[in-house]
Formats: sequence, C-alpha cells, structure tokens
Amino acid sequence: MSKIKIYLDHAATTPVDSEVLKAMQPYFSEKFGNASSLHSFGQEARQAVENSRKTAAKFLNAKPVEIIFTSGGTESDNLALKGIAFANKNRGNHIITSKIEHPAILKPCEWLEKHCFKVTYLDVDKTGLINTEQLEKAITKDTILVSIMFANNEIGTIEPIEEIGKICKKHKIYFHTDAVQAFGKIPIDIKKMNIDLLSASSHKLYGPKGIGLLYIKQDVKIEPITHGGGHESGLRSGTENTSGIVGFAKAIELADKNMKKEAEREIRLRDRIIKEILKIEGAKLNGHGTQRLPNNINVSIKGIEGEALLIRLNDKGMAVSTGSACSTKSLKPSHVLTAIGLTAEQSHGSLRITLGKDNTEQDIDYVLEQLKKIINSLRKISPW
Repeated sequence: MSKIKIYLDHAATTPVDSEVLKAMQPYFSEKFGNASSLHSFGQEARQAVENSRKTAAKFLNAKPVEIIFTSGGTESDNLALKGIAFANKNRGNHIITSKIEHPAILKPCEWLEKHCFKVTYLDVDKTGLINTEQLEKAITKDTILVSIMFANNEIGTIEPIEEIGKICKKHKIYFHTDAVQAFGKIPIDIKKMNIDLLSASSHKLYGPKGIGLLYIKQDVKIEPITHGGGHESGLRSGTENTSGIVGFAKAIELADKNMKKEAEREIRLRDRIIKEILKIEGAKLNGHGTQRLPNNINVSIKGIEGEALLIRLNDKGMAVSTGSACSTKSLKPSHVLTAIGLTAEQSHGSLRITLGKDNTEQDIDYVLEQLKKIINSLRKISPW
C-alpha cells in the first residue's frame, strides 16, 4: 500500500475543517446544556443554535425562522417531500421530479406512490439537464410539488434552477431542490431563484456528519414527519445537536468567505484533469461540459472496469469513486448514467473524481501519471 494519501472523493464526504472543530469543541463538555432548558446552561446552547440559524439564513438570503436543522440531506429530503405531500393532499396528489435524483428523493417518491400520490419522473438529456418545456407540460391541476436537484452528485451537472423556480411560481406550485452537492460550492439565492424548500448537509462542506438543514419558505404549508417535543418550530422534534449545528454554521461561514476563490481554483484543476483524461483513447466525459460543479469530474473509459480502476488507484494512495457513495454496494449500473444514455458497460467503466480545498497541482500531477499507467496495465489484461 502506498504511503501517499490523496483524497479525491469530496462529493462523498469531506474532512472536518480545523476551525469548524475548534468552534464545536466547547459544546461537547463546557457548554453542554439542552437548548430547550430554561436555565443558563440551556439558554447558552439556545443562543448558539439561534446564532447558527442566522448564519445559515444569511447565506441563502432567507429568514432565520425559515431554517430547520435536521440530521442531514436524507432527512431534509424526506421531510420536504412527505411533509408537502401530506399537508397539501386536499390541493392535489401529483409530484414532479427527475430520473437522476439522489435516492433520498427517489425512495420517498416511491413510498408516496404507495400512499395514493402520483409521481412524474422527467427525462434528462445526454448531459444530465432536464427540459424545462417538458417540465411545464407535465404540470397538471393536481400538481403540488416539483423537486429537482440543484446539481447532480454523480456527474456534477447544474440544473436550470432559476428557470424552474419561475415555472413553479407561475403555476403556484411548491419548488424543492436537493442542494446537498451545490451548497457551499456555488452561489444560491432562494428569493432570486424562487425556491420554496431546499435541503443541505454539513459534511459536504467540511462540517461534521449528522447535521443538515431544510429551508422552508415562511408561508409554505408542511406536515412534520417526526413527532415529539415540538423542537424546530414543531417541524423536527428531537433535542438539538448543538455542537453539530455550531460546526455546520462555522462551515457555512468559511464557505461563504472562500467560495469564489476556491471555485476558480478547483475549476482550473478540474478542467486540467478532464483535458488530460480525454486524451486517453476511449475516454468520455459524463455530464455537462461547463455547467457543472467546480470540483466534479466524471468519465467513462472504454474497456476498463471502474471498480478495478478504483482498487488500483487506492493501492497507489488515491481515493476516488465509481459513482454515488450511497449506492456503491449495488452491482446495478448507476441510474444517473443510465438516464443520460450510457450502456451498462460504459456505466461500470465510470470514474468520479471530486476535488477539495486541500488538493494541489502536485496531487493532480501524480493522479494523472498513475491513472494513465493503470489504464494501460488494465487494458493489457482486459477481455474487451
């Protein structure tokens, strides 16, 4: 095993930033109070939670009361879809989403279909973009919600969110976006984009795992799916994870401060990697050429099995992915790559590299050098 360690799977998770960890530490032992308690220990924790809520709200151009803290993106997505569906079933029972959503959207949609709701799954083009004309045509008198992800977790394609928001506003339909991958990487303005609900997760932007948020526009009617003590405005019961919330807020603060500069840096590295990989015979870029996340590279390489490539790269000290980290145990081709027209063979030959703030030019030199060597080696033993 190589002594070199280069982490290139930041879409799966990120390391906790040292400043984030420092901000969290007092809330494990010194400021440990329950934020619902009335004594000084509790009120100290409550103040930290509310200050964090203000930080998250400012980042999105929202109001603090519109931010609900959750355990992460999956819970936020479930609360958004099920909460809207059951609170608005008197208005209609139709939901529109896309075929390339994260399982945290697709699985709740499947569940809702078993409970008398109808779901339309929109196609995407070969770059992963939905067709907004197709979206508008899919709207019926029973449509209550459109849920389209901000940017895809596998191929990095950024959807036309502002245009989708305008369509939903025009038809008086709620618009939710799973922004887990985009949050902290590219600018998001919920007012400008007419977003009614938005999901985000801390561990994608150098914050701790187990904490996320759901933005819910103040006039949106939503039903809670977790019942108990009435925390988070009655929409998400359970004692607040104060240390996690504080860490999330610090990660948001750092992302806000560094986002533009870091995005420009990652785009330079990203484009260099794409350019060099595409020189390899049989290599194909998956996702949009330019309308993609700053740190995302997803390629298919003909005649190469993605898992074999991942293992060889890991042996050389590089951590990459062959798809979404939430579904890597499945032997089925990626539903995202299938939706953009790739064959099973092409899907299994895919490689996802997602950059982070600690990756350097020297890292990329090593990655490209080893990648080309490994591909040549695998092709010598490939049956294709």
